[in-house]
Formats: sequence, C-alpha cells, structure tokens
Amino acid sequence: MRRAQARYEDSAVISEENSISSEVVYLAEYPLSGFLPSISEKPLESWRYQFVKRTLDFLFSLTMIVAFAIPGLLIAVAISLTSKGPVFYREERIGRNGRPFRIWKFRSMYCDAKERVRVAEAHSSGKVLEWRMRKHLRDPRITMVGGFLRSWSLDELPQLLNVLLGEMSLVGPRPIVEAETAFYGDLLSYYLAATPGLSGLWQVSGRSHIDYPKRVRLDAFYVRSWSLKSDFIILARTVPAVFGRVGAR
Repeated sequence: MRRAQARYEDSAVISEENSISSEVVYLAEYPLSGFLPSISEKPLESWRYQFVKRTLDFLFSLTMIVAFAIPGLLIAVAISLTSKGPVFYREERIGRNGRPFRIWKFRSMYCDAKERVRVAEAHSSGKVLEWRMRKHLRDPRITMVGGFLRSWSLDELPQLLNVLLGEMSLVGPRPIVEAETAFYGDLLSYYLAATPGLSGLWQVSGRSHIDYPKRVRLDAFYVRSWSLKSDFIILARTVPAVFGRVGAR
C-alpha cells in the first residue's frame, strides 16, 4: 500500500505538459479510491473556470450547430431511407449533481430494438448493459447506417444541443445511465461534480479499448485536476481520435 502511494506521490513531479498522459498510464495500474480526496476535502469549484468553460461551450456549440446543419440534414435523410422510425433518439442520462437529463443522438438502432433485446435476454440476462459497457461486442440492435455513424462519432452531433442548453459540456465525463452509477463505487462523487462532456479523457485515451474500471478512474482524475489547459489538450486530441476512429463502436 505504501509502495503504491509513494509511486502516486512521485507522479506529481512529472512535467506539466506530460502530466495527462503519465497519469493515464498510472491510473491503468493502480486503484485510486484510497488516495483521491473526497469532494468535501478538495475545493473543486472555481467560478472563473466554470464561467469561462460555460462561455466557450455556448459559443462553440452554437457555431458547430450552424456549421453542421447541412451534413446533419443528409444524415437525417440517410436514417429515414434505410430504417423505420424517428431520426433522433433520446435517452435519460445522469447529469451534474445527479440531475437527470435527456441526451440527443441520431438514431443508430432499429426501432424494434426492444424486441431484439428481449430475445437476447432470453438466452443471457443483462445483455444490454454488457453491450453498453463492452463496446467491442457486436450489438445486433445497430443498423448499417448506425454502425457507420458510430464509427465516426457522427451519431453524437445532436449532443451539441445538449451543450448549448448547458446540460453537457465540450469536455467532461461521458454521460451515463442510472444503472452505470453502481460501477463508480466510491468515485461516483467525482462524476456527479462535473458536467458530462461531449469529449473527455476517456475518449482520447482509447475509448472502447479501455475497460470500465479504468474509465471510472480517468473520470475521477479529470475532475480532480481539471483546468482550461487540460480541457484544450483534450479537445486537441479529440480531432485525431475521431478521424482515427480510436475505440469507436
């Protein structure tokens, strides 16, 4: 225990420009629930940071909504022509301070997805949550167009509206459903302290290639050390991650 803690303390002296990548490697090897301070012990709020972050979220999301209006229309047409059902999909997620909100996405699944799930659950209970957590598994609910949209993260474009409304941010932990809160354990307070993000440390660190416990620790590290500089670094790494389709499912 002391040895692990000593290694954790040593990581604090790593140069600032390499701190994020170094911590990712460290977090992959050691559980941090015993080392991270609780919300009450560490002041995570900074009104200046939150104000600037929210201003950038609003301006950037508004600009991107206008820029992607025509591509978004083409995606909507493709969805309508290839499968029955609405163009958009909305699902309740857990937001900051535990407040639920409904996320916007382009529909990437068949409309009879619930029926397909019932068939799958007849053979294996809890399959839906397994598909959500283990993205490398083949999900039979996803349409052909939906698979393409997911591989390029295009299904998430409508979430710019969530960012515009303040329900999400450009950078933060990925929004989770209520069933996933149990997997955060003692680190759930870190997720609840942040506004869920369109991109985040998990997405630029491997996304679906990273297992869920490591994803939880990455979320905790982001909240524990958040700053505008780290947000800009994550945003800069988001572009190659999207075009490289790293861990996209």
